Amino acid sequence: MATRSINNLKLGLFVLAGLAFLILLMYMIGKNKNFFGRNYELRARFSNVQGLVAGNNVRFSGIQAGTVKKISILNDTTIEVLMTIEDKMKTVIRKNAQASIGTEGLVGNKVLNIIPGKNKADFAADGDLIFTRKTIDTDEMLQTLSKTNNDVAIIAEGLKTTIERINSSSALWSLLNDQSIPGNIKQSVSNIRQATAKANLMATDLHNLVKDIKEGKGSAGALLTDTTFAYNLNTAVLSINQVGKTTDSLAREIKNLAAGIKEDVNNGKGTVHALLKDSIVTENLNASLENIRKGTDGFNQAMDAIKHSFLLRGYFKKLEKKKQQELKKKLSTENK
Repeated sequence: MATRSINNLKLGLFVLAGLAFLILLMYMIGKNKNFFGRNYELRARFSNVQGLVAGNNVRFSGIQAGTVKKISILNDTTIEVLMTIEDKMKTVIRKNAQASIGTEGLVGNKVLNIIPGKNKADFAADGDLIFTRKTIDTDEMLQTLSKTNNDVAIIAEGLKTTIERINSSSALWSLLNDQSIPGNIKQSVSNIRQATAKANLMATDLHNLVKDIKEGKGSAGALLTDTTFAYNLNTAVLSINQVGKTTDSLAREIKNLAAGIKEDVNNGKGTVHALLKDSIVTENLNASLENIRKGTDGFNQAMDAIKHSFLLRGYFKKLEKKKQQELKKKLSTENK
């Protein structure tokens, strides 16, 4: 009886041990532990693991390559992830590979993705630290999306207000319902086309004019390209400059003469001072002019007397008659 009880106890312990081993094996398989194959370890450091935990899958270019073994906090800004990688990946993963944290599906478990580097490098060995790159965080994306939704709501509200104002604007609807606007627009477009055509013609004419001028055609071309004209123009300019210099010299001489006359007048010297300020000279000059006037009057009276004398009367009449004939002849010539 005692022997049977001991055997039952041993059997129970054996069954319990088998169940425990089976449960442990299933757990390890669920965690993707590789007990029956060789593997090696790689490390990667992140500032935020975004919910990554031990046991999550590690993939290389989308292919299952291992599992996350351990996550350690090195300091307040650095978290190190230790990965168990299958031994067959030793000839695939290089030292310049980059690790990033992603998600299996839209809301699935976290996964550690390894992508190959662009340049050639040595293969990663056991315990190597590979590069990492920042990935888009779902929380950050949702926050950005929430902000965008708020902005869209504000824009929609403003657009709604604008549409309501447009619908309530009688002036705008009156403008839109005006049947004469299309005709006016067509007429404006036609006018613009005509103006454009005229502008093109003017541009063509201007181009031809410039071309003719460059080729020396026409008056303008001759003026601009004729070397003789340029020489004559240069000569004329030189002559004008010479005249200007002569004028300047004459002006200086006149200025000096005026200064001399002014000095003589102020100092009481010269003829000008005598004419302008000497009263005796002025009286004598006036007397001389009066005598000349009287002599001229007497001479006129003597001439009248001579004209009426019987000796020279006929001569003066012939002379007067000849003057009248010449005057008539001149008038008849002008009338013809």
